[in-house]
Amino acid sequence: MVRWQPGTRERLQGTALQLFSEHGYDETTVAEIAAAADVTERTFFRHFADKREVLFAGQDDFLGMFSAPVEDAPAGTPPFELVRRALDAAAAFFPDDRRAWSRTRQRVIDAVPALGERELGKLANLKVHLGATLRTHGVAEPAATIAAETAVTVFHLSFARWIAEDEDRDFGTIVHERLDALAEVVHPGR
Repeated sequence: MVRWQPGTRERLQGTALQLFSEHGYDETTVAEIAAAADVTERTFFRHFADKREVLFAGQDDFLGMFSAPVEDAPAGTPPFELVRRALDAAAAFFPDDRRAWSRTRQRVIDAVPALGERELGKLANLKVHLGATLRTHGVAEPAATIAAETAVTVFHLSFARWIAEDEDRDFGTIVHERLDALAEVVHPGR
């Protein structure tokens, strides 16, 4: 069973994810989600535009968790340190008690090509947003774009490892492992 904290929006997300997992995304209707969450369809649509948004809600928060640490960093902070700050903030966004939910969400997304494309679009949007934030913070091109691409790649690889069935380490440990590997690639022996 997928668990989530109480609250209508969260209850709808948890219920939808459970139904998607049990019956399939395409086979699950908004009416079924609303009924299982003990709310009306109208209440569902107050929280989400459609059933796809249940899986992708919170895009502004997602972008903000990466950009806020960059915006708050002192002027002149090196790009790699800005990437590290952004990824440390992302790690805090994925506590261990969200791992089971995240695993189930990813299985649902992986089973539906259109959802997989939406997920990739979310990551592409993050690259653009983070690149703009880095440029605004004074990071010149091409370093801003390279740093944004790097941050999203490290995030994506870390997330994939974190939700792996055989993984139990916290997200921050996995992020730092990948950042250290990247540093070794760029500066061997340092």
